[in-house]
Amino acid sequence: MDIIIGNKVVLKEATEDDIDELYFWKYEEEEQEAKKWNGPYIFEKKITREEYHKQWDEEIFSCIPASLVLKGDGKVIGYVGSYWVDMNTNWIETGIVIYDNNFWNGGYGSEAYKRWIDYLFTETDLHRIGMSTWSGNKRMMKVAKRLGMKEEARIRKARIINGEYFDAIKMGMLREEWEELNRN
Repeated sequence: MDIIIGNKVVLKEATEDDIDELYFWKYEEEEQEAKKWNGPYIFEKKITREEYHKQWDEEIFSCIPASLVLKGDGKVIGYVGSYWVDMNTNWIETGIVIYDNNFWNGGYGSEAYKRWIDYLFTETDLHRIGMSTWSGNKRMMKVAKRLGMKEEARIRKARIINGEYFDAIKMGMLREEWEELNRN
């Protein structure tokens, strides 16, 4: 797989050192600011470093990894990922996490997520790319909408965060919508 180089970000396959850095951010970093936004309603059991390394071997297609490391200013700041919802209809869910909050609100996430979606549609025959979040994560919904995703489902008061109910949000884009946006 080629490295995806953007103006602000680089998306690349993970090295052992990259995976160790992401493991630190996900499981050991004390602040865990990203966890307040990235699925705070999902309990994630801490796994071993070895188990985490094995997850990085997953592919969605032959030679197309399920996740790529996201680098900004030459350092690991997060990752983009995907997983199958339905192989029969060529539908995957995608996402992005930027652990290093020094890189929030600077366009890094928008660029990385756009380049990930573009790569997936360009290099595969995927018909549909989706994402899931919650109504409190306004930044993620804004990024997805800016990239051309449409809100497809809102499950009212389906998530509890800090004792308060929020909606579960599903957004998505079809191949023909992506092609229309990229006809230039």
